Amino acid sequence: MGPHPAVAAIRLAVRRVLNDILTEHHAGAGRPADPALQEQPGRPPRAELLERVGRATRAGRARQIRARAGSGASAQAPAPGEAPGTAALPPGPLVLVACSGGADSMALASALAFEAPRLGIRAGGITVDHGLQYGSDARAADVVARLTALGLDPVEAAAVRVAAASDRTAHGAPYTGGARRVGPEAAARDARYAALDEAAERLGAAAVLLGHTRDDQAETVLLGLARGSGIRSLSGMAAVSGHSGRYRRPFLQLDRQTARTACLAQSLPVWDDPHNADPAYTRSRLRHEGLPALEKALGKGVVEALARTAQLSRDDADALDAWAAREEAAVRDESGELDCARLHALPAAVRRRILRRALVAVGAPGGSLFARHVEEVDRLITGWRGQRAINLPGKVEARRRGGRLVLRQG
Repeated sequence: MGPHPAVAAIRLAVRRVLNDILTEHHAGAGRPADPALQEQPGRPPRAELLERVGRATRAGRARQIRARAGSGASAQAPAPGEAPGTAALPPGPLVLVACSGGADSMALASALAFEAPRLGIRAGGITVDHGLQYGSDARAADVVARLTALGLDPVEAAAVRVAAASDRTAHGAPYTGGARRVGPEAAARDARYAALDEAAERLGAAAVLLGHTRDDQAETVLLGLARGSGIRSLSGMAAVSGHSGRYRRPFLQLDRQTARTACLAQSLPVWDDPHNADPAYTRSRLRHEGLPALEKALGKGVVEALARTAQLSRDDADALDAWAAREEAAVRDESGELDCARLHALPAAVRRRILRRALVAVGAPGGSLFARHVEEVDRLITGWRGQRAINLPGKVEARRRGGRLVLRQG
């Protein structure tokens, strides 16, 4: 009898991501067979090639186990059914799971612990102690024990200090005046990702898995909509993000209930963070009041529709970003200044992307640079009436002079 359907669903989602990580790892190792992993005429499809890599890696793992067990089998001899020439695979990559002890991340950790050894991937875990609740250190130690019991190694707890909202701005940028200060949720997120980045760098992890679900994606889209953000914000969380694609989100197509059911089916203890039910937090109010109200008014399927909106928005945003990147050089003059007439000729969505990229390039913190800032700079191009210079986050100044948009810091 196979696993519970919820358990099978989370394992399949994780297996797909691990196969991608494994393929990238072999490509980065410079193996001669790497070109075979790409789709080419006359060659097997990529899915079959991935399966070959998996079979070869599992066979290598089996050889190591036989050697440690003293079975007398040669560590170099092919295992039964193993194709010749597969013994030279490099050591498997290390993949970490970020685990809070909640249902989503515990389900993710269990799926990683099950799937990783079958692909020759090393699996570890990390939990972040934000220090925001009494006994959080003991809870972090408990999560470490749970992950270790699943067979993950290495497993660590990272204690962080969450900076006060009064001395922070979005994404940790220095406060420069005029930028929206972040609340405790964003400050905790900044501290958490900083800890995960540090652990991944120190341990040499190829990827960190995050347990965000389709429900989290729907909430993110609604929060962006409420802020009046652009299409990039409405695109929600990416399946792959971070430096060199470090962060992977296997569960974006699965709902929160599937993860919880998988934990119940496996008798995995979970911890429900009281902050997730605290109405003092915007996301909590949205989760327990906003989304249920929308489903009551519009019917079931709101979460799925919002998640689908996120993917469609991401596709559009990626295309517009690529267009802006191609046009940026063409709207600059010989001295490198932005030509207002050339900018004016572009569609607004492309022009504003170029402006944002240019502002960040001269020193405006991306997390503090909002749509209203870019719109004010855009008016220097589309509604020029002799306006004065515009002061922006990061002590960046934008002014129009001689038909050129001049951006300076300091």
